[in-house]
Amino acid sequence: VVKDLRGKVAVITGGASGIGRALAERAAAQGMKLVLADVEIGALDKAADELRAGGADVLAVPTDVADAEQMDMLGACTLERFGAAHLICNNAGVAGGGPMWELSTADWEFVLRVNLWGVIHGVRVFGPGLVAQDEGHFVNTASMAGLVSVPGLGPYNVTKHAVVTLSETLYGELQGAGSGVGVSVLCPGFVKTRIYESDRNRPEHLGPSQQIDAAEREQRRKMAAAFFEQAMSPREVADLVLDAVVRGRFYILTHDGAEKGVEQRMSAILSGGAPPVPAPDIFGQGD
Repeated sequence: VVKDLRGKVAVITGGASGIGRALAERAAAQGMKLVLADVEIGALDKAADELRAGGADVLAVPTDVADAEQMDMLGACTLERFGAAHLICNNAGVAGGGPMWELSTADWEFVLRVNLWGVIHGVRVFGPGLVAQDEGHFVNTASMAGLVSVPGLGPYNVTKHAVVTLSETLYGELQGAGSGVGVSVLCPGFVKTRIYESDRNRPEHLGPSQQIDAAEREQRRKMAAAFFEQAMSPREVADLVLDAVVRGRFYILTHDGAEKGVEQRMSAILSGGAPPVPAPDIFGQGD
């Protein structure tokens, strides 16, 4: 657990935008040094420059979190610049879905390589150092889609459920080892980010996600943009995360009604019933 954040080093993947950028701003406000990793180099440079202008000590490392060697390099660059890492926010993520019988292997690969392998590599690369210094904290970004199952988001659900159990298992292993390293899993509902435009970072070798014409794709983008514009601010999420780190809280739920969704799923499991379709309000949508 990291109770005193000032002077400590935060490593944030997906740090150029959305929740990652908000986490960086919040960590900098607490006097932390920053290592920002993102696959979008232009956005990464812009975020780093703006944070430096505010007085933050920032190292920006272009990184594809799905690439083991690039994540190894992120770890090496962090140690070379700052000598240690303390708060590891495995936050980079993409969205994807559709009826699972219609998805290609490339559709699955795109989501799994970032959302799951990115977290695996983050734990693999930074875990030994945190355990050796007996101080630190992992924040792994999952989703409410990691606690309930939303039709139409198969690959996304699979990765986010995986991040939840990865985090739970990691917590148990650290506790069993008597380690002072903490773990939190972030399970937000809808947040004002550009995750609906995840395909902007889809590797070319995977091809397009859906064979739809440009006009329909643009219409869907506009509808998603209008919807997410009304969602929770990333800064509100970042406040909850930093508070959880200091307090050592494991599960981080962000929206009113989230607990209801978890209770409904657990009730169905215990009764042997069918999985309930999650109500929109547990994600911060609806009345």
